[in-house]
Order: sequence, then C-alpha cells, then structure tokens
Amino acid sequence: MAKVQARVEAALERFLPPAGIAPQRLHEAMRYVVLGGGKRIRPLLAFAAGEASAGEPARADPARLEIAACAVECIHAYSLVHDDLPCMDDDVLRRGKPACHVEFDEATALLVGDSLQGLAFQLLAEHRLSDDPAVQIEMVKILALACGSRGMAGGQAIDLASVGRALSVPELEYMHIHKTGALIRASVALGARCSSALEPGQLARLDHYAKCVGLAFQVVDDVLDQESSTATLGKTVGKDAANNKPTYVSALGLARAKALAEELREEAQAVLSELRGGARRLAELADFIVLRKF
Repeated sequence: MAKVQARVEAALERFLPPAGIAPQRLHEAMRYVVLGGGKRIRPLLAFAAGEASAGEPARADPARLEIAACAVECIHAYSLVHDDLPCMDDDVLRRGKPACHVEFDEATALLVGDSLQGLAFQLLAEHRLSDDPAVQIEMVKILALACGSRGMAGGQAIDLASVGRALSVPELEYMHIHKTGALIRASVALGARCSSALEPGQLARLDHYAKCVGLAFQVVDDVLDQESSTATLGKTVGKDAANNKPTYVSALGLARAKALAEELREEAQAVLSELRGGARRLAELADFIVLRKF
C-alpha cells in the first residue's frame, strides 16, 4: 500500500498545475485538496485490479495503472470538495484540515471541483492506457458514467432528497451504489482495462467484487461516524445523525450494520476465489476497507 500510495502521490504532484502559474489561487487550492491526504483507496484498487486481470503482477503496466489511478483520485477529490460546500453537506473539516471552501472560498472550491474533473479526463485522453483504442474510449465512458447523473452525482442528489426520510435497506443500497460505489467500481474497471490479458467473464467478476467493497465502504463509513472521533477520521463525525440523514446504522442498528459489512467482505472474497492468481491485493483491500478504523 505504501509503495502505491507514494507512487500516486508523486504522479499527482507532477500532473497538477504548479501553484505558481496563473490562476495561482485556483492552482494552489487544487493542490491543497489533492496532495498530502487521504487513504488513496481508489488508486490502490486500480493497481490491484490491474495485477489481478494481468494474471500475474509482472504483466501489469505500472505506468498505465498510474494514469488510471490519478484520474479516479482527481474525481474523488473533486467530489469531496463539492460535498463539503454549504449547499451540499456544509462541512468545515476534511482530511484533518479546513475544507476547501473554508481555507479559500466557496467560488474557488466550486472551480477546484470543476478543474479536477477536467484534469481527470485530460489524463485519460493524453496517455496511452490500452493497446486497443476502443478499450481506451470505453475507459473514458466508464469514468464519465461513474461521476455523472447515473453515478456519483445522481447518488448525491438522492442523498440530498432523502434528508429527514427513513429509507429501507434496498433504497440505501440504491443510493450508495451510485454515490459511493460508482467511483469504486470505476477504479477497478479502469485498472483492469489497463491490462492486455483480460479473459472472458473476468470483468464481470471484478465488477461484482467492486460492487461489494463499494457498499461495504459506505457501511463502514456509517459505523465509524457513529463510533469514531473527529480527530481519528479527520472529518466531522455525527453530522448525518444531527442532520437526520438516513444511514445503514439508522436503518439497521450498529450491530447489524457491522454484520452486513462482514457479509459483503465475505461475498467479495468469494468472487475473487474464482479468479486465477493475482487477486491477493484485491482480497487484502477488501479486508482493509471493512476492518479499517479510520
């Protein structure tokens, strides 16, 4: 994990515009929100999926995986900036420091999100990620769908519309398959397509795995929001309950929510058992996502 995290951090440092070129304030803010923070779960999943789909780690192309990883991390960072805005979740803390709109201002934060989304697609278009041009176009489409109205943005719209409502578990799952799960599934899908050694049925199994860990990630987030502290998580805890937002904990109770996360982890591991070799990192990441304390 540390090796991939360091590699992605260095790549993001290169790809982000320098803070010293115009418009300086915007570029400074972009670097503020992307660099030096976060678990880099999505880049880790992209790298692990690339290894799994190649059949053996030696056949995965790290340079291609690096681009895919940076693209999804730019989308993720933009989503956090917009999520914290007063018109959304209205939060002041992210990754243990003031949220972008607090450190800079709301207009800059809005433009940071816009700019990071543009940079993500610039990376996918500028660099060769597949030997097959059709596959690379498919990768652009996958990321576009994941962050649009049928993915992350749509999930956020459902989330905002659900405040004060008691959602059923299927309704919660539908919301989070879009809001949280879509970009996690895209991370796995892009990483897998950086390999030239895909086999029939492998992509479907990897997507099933990603759906499970994407939902598990959100379930654990809801549990940690109940059990952890602001200092540990680096973001304000208890806001969902205070704002009367539906969560897996409010729908199921704490014990059942924890059990659901474990069930999703077991399902993800079972799917990976059908892949031949190379899936160890994905299995370890499923463990990390469910067992993490931050």
